[in-house]
Formats: sequence, structure tokens, C-alpha cells
Amino acid sequence: MKKSSLGTQLRHLIELLDGAVGAAYEEAGLRYRPRYTPVMRVLMAQDAASIGAIAAAAGITQPAATQTVALMIKEGLVFASAGPEDGRQKLIQLTEQGRAMLPAIQRCWQATAGAAASLDTDLPYPLSQLLQQAIAALDNQPFGARIRDAAVRAEDGTESRKTR
Repeated sequence: MKKSSLGTQLRHLIELLDGAVGAAYEEAGLRYRPRYTPVMRVLMAQDAASIGAIAAAAGITQPAATQTVALMIKEGLVFASAGPEDGRQKLIQLTEQGRAMLPAIQRCWQATAGAAASLDTDLPYPLSQLLQQAIAALDNQPFGARIRDAAVRAEDGTESRKTR
């Protein structure tokens, strides 16, 4: 049996986690997707925020924030209004429907955090810590740079025998 690549393993892990979290929202009677959570957390902390501010605070890309906010507007969870400057910058805010869902969403978040803690105890090394360390390592040297370095080593014949 062939070993799966890192990308395949990560996608599968995300599918397993997001699928279960999405099912928990459905079981709680919520029309809510896991991808909404970073935006909701920002808007809980701030009354209104631009897409750029949401992306920065949530640690996601601006295109991801834009796409997520668009979905949330369709669901009636948030709305966009003209910013105070010149109207070009839109401010995103929770709707009454979005605010009304917060207690149920927060209960789901607590259950999810408990499940994550349970998963961490079943592993030889807590996944949450490993992910933090992997992100820090990639902040230090991005994966693209690592790919380029590996390609140079392969061309020079200096790649290790283990990776062949």
C-alpha cells in the first residue's frame, strides 16, 4: 500500500474534522459552516470590521475572508455597509439573526474544544501543539522555499537516500 503524501493526509484530516463539526452544527439546528467561525469570532470582538481587518485578525487570506463573508451574507448572518471614510470600504457586521445564533454556536464551539482536547489525549503528541509548531516552522521558512531547496539538492545530487 502506497503511503499518502502530506497534502493528501492534511486534506483527509480536514475532511474528517470539518465534516464532524459541520454535522454537529446541523444536529444543533444551525445553518452554519465551520468556515464561518473565524469571521464570527472577529465580529464578536468588534462591532464592525472591514474584510481586510477580518482577514488579519482571523489569520486568513483576504480572498478567503471575502468568499466567506459573501456566503455569510447569503445566509443572513452578516451584512455590509459603507465605511465612514469614503464609502469604498465596506464594514461587515452581524445581523440580528447572526447575533441570535451566537449562544448555540458558542455551545458547539465548547463541545468542539472538548472533542479536540480528547483527540489530543489519544495521540502520542498533542495535534494542537504539533500544528502550532508546524505553522511557526513555516513562518520561519515557507514551504515554497523548502520545495525550491529540495529541488536544488535533487539537481545537485545531494538529496538524501531516505527521500529517494
